Amino acid sequence: MSQVKENDTVRVHYTGKLSNGQIFDSSLDREPLEITLGQGMLIPGFEKGVVNMKVNEKKTITIPVAEAYGEVQKELFHEVKREQLPQDMTPEVGMGLASRNPDGSEVQFRIAEVHAEHIIIDANHPLAGQDLTFDLELVEIK
Repeated sequence: MSQVKENDTVRVHYTGKLSNGQIFDSSLDREPLEITLGQGMLIPGFEKGVVNMKVNEKKTITIPVAEAYGEVQKELFHEVKREQLPQDMTPEVGMGLASRNPDGSEVQFRIAEVHAEHIIIDANHPLAGQDLTFDLELVEIK
């Protein structure tokens, strides 16, 4: 039986959990994730975890921060004056925001703090600074 190697296209079911056991994403209620390894589309630890798996194999991997979304970067926190926000918006901690770059691409933010005159936004990935655990099941090697 063949095993997954670099540059293979695979289909895999996964359930991602935080270190406290909270599930943050799962493919179990939809189609398996289809990905070609080596394209940089997944966090490095996920790709490493899939390599050498066989079809129908199941395993659990733990991905350290460095091979997931990295450490929280303080320079990605920014102050935004309340007058720059839409007038009908009531900012709350944890609320997601989006902004467009001049090239048309979109940047996602999360509100980290709310103050009388300003808010602090966080442009880090929501899973930055966390070790992640994935339950994997290799469905197919294409």
